[in-house]
Amino acid sequence: MPQRIRFTASRAPAAIEALAALTATYGQADLRQAEVIVALGGDGFMLQTLHSTKGRDLPVYGMNCGTIGFLMNAYSADDLPARLAAAEEAVIHPLSMRAINTKGKLTAALAINEVALLRQGPQAAKLRISIDGRERMPELVCDGALVATPAGSTAYNYSAHGPILPIGADVLALTAIAAFRPRRWRGAVLPMSGVVRFDVLDPDKRPVMADADSRASVRDVASVEIRSERSVQHRLLFDPGHGLEERLIGEQFV
Repeated sequence: MPQRIRFTASRAPAAIEALAALTATYGQADLRQAEVIVALGGDGFMLQTLHSTKGRDLPVYGMNCGTIGFLMNAYSADDLPARLAAAEEAVIHPLSMRAINTKGKLTAALAINEVALLRQGPQAAKLRISIDGRERMPELVCDGALVATPAGSTAYNYSAHGPILPIGADVLALTAIAAFRPRRWRGAVLPMSGVVRFDVLDPDKRPVMADADSRASVRDVASVEIRSERSVQHRLLFDPGHGLEERLIGEQFV
């Protein structure tokens, strides 16, 4: 049963209040000695926590002090050690983004939810899509496109009408954002091992930016390569019966 708990909280008033209550009851472990991290906030703060603790191999148990809280458990200050002991673990892997801008500068970043390409200006983007070095779509005219992990498939991907992916599925979602040509093309489901490359056509006239989890943004990209980064893993804890797999299924029936 994890006893050394490191609490972290967003700046939301509810999260700050919860932090004070929980640390008063259970104490506050130093991150170097912690056995588990309890993140207080919403999904955005959970992503922030996972990124900031990458490489520590600590499980993260989220409690919702935000709005939707898809990656979070219900908040309660009672019986936290017992909840942690009973929690089910889900292991997820981020995406690796390698974006090269029109001046040849390379930017590398990781994304737990998705890597998105978005038009920068008033004109639609024109993208060429290749999978594992093979051209699959010579020209996609759109507002943008994204590649999402199963964990991120209910976020931006779902809003763009992409598919919800079961957490255990060894696949990625490639989803178009407001596709104009091919008309209303939604995207594709790809093997997790696939390497997706976007080349921006006419980048001077139709500039495009790339974004990894809304944390690392690159403007004026010429090309972006995306793949699953299997060497990095994040461990999420959920209350029994309310794990990420169940949430992914349940979200499709609301």
